[in-house]
Amino acid sequence: MLSRVADAIYWMCRYIERAENVARCIDVNHYLMMDMPEKGKGEWASLIRVTGDHQSFVERVGEATEENVIDFLTFDPENPNSILSCVRAARENARSIREVISSEMWEQINRFFLMVTNPQAKEDALETPHKFYEEVKMASHLFAGLCEGTLTHSEGWHFTQLGRFIERADKSSRILDVKYFILLPEPGFVGTPYDSIQWGAVLKSASALEMYRKRYNRISPASVVEFLVLDSEFPRAIHYCLLSAERAVHGINGTPQGTSTNEVERKLGKLRSDLDFAEVNEIIDFGLHEYLDGLQAKLNQVGSSIFNQYFALRPVQEPYGPKA
Repeated sequence: MLSRVADAIYWMCRYIERAENVARCIDVNHYLMMDMPEKGKGEWASLIRVTGDHQSFVERVGEATEENVIDFLTFDPENPNSILSCVRAARENARSIREVISSEMWEQINRFFLMVTNPQAKEDALETPHKFYEEVKMASHLFAGLCEGTLTHSEGWHFTQLGRFIERADKSSRILDVKYFILLPEPGFVGTPYDSIQWGAVLKSASALEMYRKRYNRISPASVVEFLVLDSEFPRAIHYCLLSAERAVHGINGTPQGTSTNEVERKLGKLRSDLDFAEVNEIIDFGLHEYLDGLQAKLNQVGSSIFNQYFALRPVQEPYGPKA
């Protein structure tokens, strides 16, 4: 497969997954703001910090009101991480590989684009935010399902999996960060009913509440962290994402699991093995925010290795050495 095609497939799925996860971050913030006491209100600026766009937001927008933040993270065409920008970028990548993907995938990505560019969309996002962001998430789910059901499970499909799960692992860690590091108004709220409400909102935003309830009796911070970070069976858990990304890499390379033939396999395998043997008490003792921050840095390193291994242009080597 041409590196140009692989790059477009990988980023098409990363951008769709990113759009969904931005919607999830906004949704969890919306839930938490409804249930917080008055002194915990007005934390929309914190959401900008978590998504990593704080400096750009302050320079271009200024005050972090609910309306400004929603517009910046959802509809701002100059914010490369807004939902609109992500869907637009995914659509452009899909356009460049139109002959590789299925017609159903192309049609769905166009429907997604038309949904977020509808003039009515901004009003819907402010008046009924939960409904609007649910529609964003469902559009992403439908695209993922079409990738699964209409694309040949060959090299290109493995790149869709790799892009989706690398992005999901990073953004799942950020959703946890929204709760633990940013949105907790003060340490005195720890252990109170507000604390339980917040953790429940985080689970719900990750579509994890029902599956969590089937495994644990009650909501507790340690159990939520264990489920969303270390679980190897729940599709939005970070550990599951890394296992799936590692399987995709081996599918691309045609190498057996448990081996490492290049930098991507080595870095991804090491990161996955760290979670194989991690314990939730160690994570909390280390500091959840610090742990997640380190995890995000390692995922960025994996992303750089993926680019260097599969997408970077290299000079053509002479088959018999340089000419005299």
